[in-house]
Amino acid sequence: MTVTPLRNPVGGHVPVAGGLASTGLAYAREMGAEAVQVFVANPRGWATPPGDPRQDEEFRTACAAAGTQAYVHAPYLVNVGSHTEATARSSVVSLRHSLRRARAIGALGVVVHTGSATGGRERKVALAQARELVLPLLDELTHEDDPFLLLESTAGQGSSLCSRMEDFGPYFEALDSHPKLGVCLDTCHAFAAGHDLAGPGGMDEALDTLVRTVGSGRLKLVHANDSQADVGSHRDRHANIGAGRIGADPFRALLAHAATEGVPLVIETPGGKDGHTDDVALLKRLRTGGRSTP
Repeated sequence: MTVTPLRNPVGGHVPVAGGLASTGLAYAREMGAEAVQVFVANPRGWATPPGDPRQDEEFRTACAAAGTQAYVHAPYLVNVGSHTEATARSSVVSLRHSLRRARAIGALGVVVHTGSATGGRERKVALAQARELVLPLLDELTHEDDPFLLLESTAGQGSSLCSRMEDFGPYFEALDSHPKLGVCLDTCHAFAAGHDLAGPGGMDEALDTLVRTVGSGRLKLVHANDSQADVGSHRDRHANIGAGRIGADPFRALLAHAATEGVPLVIETPGGKDGHTDDVALLKRLRTGGRSTP
């Protein structure tokens, strides 16, 4: 059976403890997900587990059969701008592991936080190090089924290398705008970094700025999260769709923007399975121009 691609598949980050396929895909089905994001390692550690070939094959086959797009999120510890040699070295090992595991499970992209310039170093020095560490990893992506590396900006806390849409420019330049490089836009992060997505035309303005900065076709994934904190707060506090400071209507604008054509939306919101199911259902209604309430 041929699965007709959706303009914007909607899904969420799913737990995989107990089995990538047996746990993760069951959770995805229950929440009505058309796209999924997973961790392939402890998100708060440096371990690089090999995975279970049987679970990998089952996950890849089931996603292909259902037309479900899959993505991997790299561990939170990765920081290619760190002044600490051990952290920089471990970041490369961890990121390479995520990229290889993503290929093994058929994932389309690996999301990685863009990091920060620690130790009081200048941003240009940290970006030069990011180039030295990440370009070789990008150049390893030579297989047809290799994933994209998707840069996710932060809420702007600390000495972040990339928080606003314009910040992707120097980052892409440092990595030679590699053809395997893309963007994962987190709406909560963008709002917290100062893009007023809730204001009149705010979502369109942010997306237009992103396209002007990195070019069309580079946006590969959206983390659709509302924000508990105010615009420009630099606080990364996710809220359920429509229950935060962004509100539901801007997500309707996001779903209609030319830059999001064919781009999946993945939620990372609170509330457990019930909250996730409600958020996925709401985004599906907004996708078709429906109301923000059932």
